[in-house]
Parts: sequence; C-alpha cells; structure tokens
Amino acid sequence: MDVHMSPEVLEGLRRARTQELERSARLRVVVGEDVYPVLRNWDGGFALSVDAPPLRGTVEFCNGARLLHECLIVCSAQEGAEMVYEYKRLSRVTEGRVLDFEQADNAPVAYLSAPEA
Repeated sequence: MDVHMSPEVLEGLRRARTQELERSARLRVVVGEDVYPVLRNWDGGFALSVDAPPLRGTVEFCNGARLLHECLIVCSAQEGAEMVYEYKRLSRVTEGRVLDFEQADNAPVAYLSAPEA
C-alpha cells in the first residue's frame, strides 16, 4: 500500500509533532525572564523550536524548576523546524554555596535560639 500526502498535511503533522514535544518537555532554557522548552538534548547541545528568538551567550538550563547547568551557547544550524545550539561552556550548578573550607558531614544545618521570656 502506497500512501502520498499533500505538503499541507505534512506541514500540519510536523507542526503538531513540534507542539507535542514542547508540551511534554520538562527541560527548559531560561534567558532572563523568558523560558523556552527544549525539544531535543544531547551531550554537545540542544534544539529549540524555530519560533524561539535567536539565542546567544549565557543561558540557564533547567529541568522543570530545578537549575541544572549554566551554559554559554552558540547557534549552529537550523534543521527543519528546530534551531540547533551547541555548548561552548557547560557548568554544572552545585547545590549550596561554594566553601573554601572543609565542612563536617555531621555539622548542624541550623541553630535554634532560646525562646524569649
């Protein structure tokens, strides 16, 4: 069975696939106050929808609301309905502050003060 579809139908299917990827994506790129869903992610970069504005420079890479990386990116190519970005620098974000001393594993998290009388 041989099936041929018109270019309009193929374009509609492509648009629907892109919208579904955007809806289901938890990975996001944050630039200032703007948030863009990541369609694909791999070791060397990621892809956004071609509808997103061109990005360049430092961005935050998040999984939902959790910050994963701070990245320096550059746009490399447009592949169909996706803009492909490559990492120039990828810095993993650690939880907590960077310390210049060793902290004991059993150190208290907080101190409670005595109640005021």
